[in-house]
Amino acid sequence: MIDLHYWTTPNGHKITIFLEEAGLDYRVIPVNISQGEQFQPDFLRIAPNNRIPAIVDSAPASGGEPISLFESGAILLYLADKTGRFIPQEIRGRNQVLQWLFWQMGGLGPMAGQNHHFVQYAPETIPYAIDRYVRETTRLYRVLDGQLAQAGDYICGEYSIADMACYPWIVPHEKQRQALGDFPALAAWFARMAARPAVARAYALAQDVNRAPTVGSERSREILFGPRGG
Repeated sequence: MIDLHYWTTPNGHKITIFLEEAGLDYRVIPVNISQGEQFQPDFLRIAPNNRIPAIVDSAPASGGEPISLFESGAILLYLADKTGRFIPQEIRGRNQVLQWLFWQMGGLGPMAGQNHHFVQYAPETIPYAIDRYVRETTRLYRVLDGQLAQAGDYICGEYSIADMACYPWIVPHEKQRQALGDFPALAAWFARMAARPAVARAYALAQDVNRAPTVGSERSREILFGPRGG
């Protein structure tokens, strides 16, 4: 059994997609980040960076005591290694998947996240910041589109944790001020991903866990972003 400490963010969706794809037995433990539950001592013991997702695997492949992990990329890699699925075992294929996983963790996620903040949540409109992060998001979409045009159906050819990592950050493309029609290979991949039954189940779970907006009040904004959205 895997306990998944989860909320309905792109990083949270990555892990539910993997768990649904792999058919692993898991239990969702909601961590409502707009209510400050990420700062509870029990959660901080397994996720000291006070961010979701985090997991506790009570039956690690090596046996022994439960293993806890935070950081969505690390969790995806751990689960891929645990199951022997969604990452190639040979060195070239494995490292191709890892570089695109790290590209998402270091580029697409942080830049799209800043895009979300300044476009949707910042307490004041800052044109320079909006322009910077929308442009950088566009650049990253173009990079991904180019890779997909070469690789085929999925980012590294075969379906992998790289696809699971990237897809949830493309789902809110309209809020990021991106038009998928400008990126034909990415748009075809996006439709392919959305049609996967496990992806649909992961997003259905999100609807069951959280039917309210993450940022619904001044108090939740302060919890998420600090005073005055800082």
